[in-house]
Amino acid sequence: MSERENGRNGGNGGRRSVWRRAPQPQSASPAEAPAPVPGTPAGAEPASIVQAALYRDGVRVSSPATLAETYRELREQPSGMAWIGLARPTGADLHSLAAEFGLHPLAVEDAMEAHQRPKLERYGETLFVVLRAARYLDAPEEVDFGELHVFVGPDFVLTVRHGAAPDLSAVRRRMEDTPDLLKLGPEAVLYAILDAVVDGYAPVVSGVQNDIDEIETEVFRGDPEVSRRIYELSREMVEFQRATRPLVGMLHGLMAGFAKYETDEELQRYLRDVADHVTHISERVDGFRQALSEILTVNATLVTQQQNAEMRALAEAGFEQNEEVKKISSWAAILFAPTLVGTIYGMNFDHMPELHWLFGYPFAIGLMGVVCLTLYVVFKKRDWL
Repeated sequence: MSERENGRNGGNGGRRSVWRRAPQPQSASPAEAPAPVPGTPAGAEPASIVQAALYRDGVRVSSPATLAETYRELREQPSGMAWIGLARPTGADLHSLAAEFGLHPLAVEDAMEAHQRPKLERYGETLFVVLRAARYLDAPEEVDFGELHVFVGPDFVLTVRHGAAPDLSAVRRRMEDTPDLLKLGPEAVLYAILDAVVDGYAPVVSGVQNDIDEIETEVFRGDPEVSRRIYELSREMVEFQRATRPLVGMLHGLMAGFAKYETDEELQRYLRDVADHVTHISERVDGFRQALSEILTVNATLVTQQQNAEMRALAEAGFEQNEEVKKISSWAAILFAPTLVGTIYGMNFDHMPELHWLFGYPFAIGLMGVVCLTLYVVFKKRDWL
């Protein structure tokens, strides 16, 4: 470890070089995928190491295939820097790295368990950074989150990736294409990773904005599935907010240590630029949450209005039906009265006095008319007819 300490002191000599920010790749390439280590039997589980490389003065000088080779070659390069990328590493790999580079047990435990909130912690000369990357999936129209753990020491950078995002292969190519930037050491690699993660938020913001525009159209169109979509997108924005909001404080914490750790002036400008982007993204995410909350309120109001209209229509239909029933019942009662009188008079019993009465027939007809007229007047007053 004494040789590494000498390397750390010697490696800082070139960090005052002025560099210009390299252009971002024009097209996104596939993320680094674990490659089989030479000698691994066919069908065996691939190793967790994605790529390891040693750099001197901003140029790659070696690409070890195993962690043991990386340790040995780094000891032989007193002014070099190791950049090791891991994907879902095993406990044995992390413990090996911890023993070699003196990583704090708490940071190693966090890297093994994952599901950590974004944070920045310093353990002696080593920085431990947790980042939440995000990418927008067009087909299902949802946001996919990944987790990245970064250990930054005087002469090493370790990245532990849990998830598909971010695309660290693009970050590595960018750094290797800009030796003046890579020459600034592990801090420059950390800032490039931060920049890649933050830049990866931009497509997510655009995708979410399109989703919100579609949701607004669906709300006023009365789509019955829109409430579920609003809820799911709101949950994603909660996760997005948890990924972006802590970055603001983390970057301000890094900026607060500029003077103490003698950070290169160009790296300071770079970090401020990343901090500005994070602040902008965080504000957009807050706006999305507020907009979704308002859309949900509007949707609930529209649904309530639609339900009220349906209830009103049902009530009107019921009222009209009741009116028709009243009319039918009224006319049925009116027609039933003469039928009842005629039925009684049609019994033809011998001892019915009306049968032999001269005015019996006119009386029966008059009685039917009076009863019908009385019922009609009563029903008319009650608005049944």
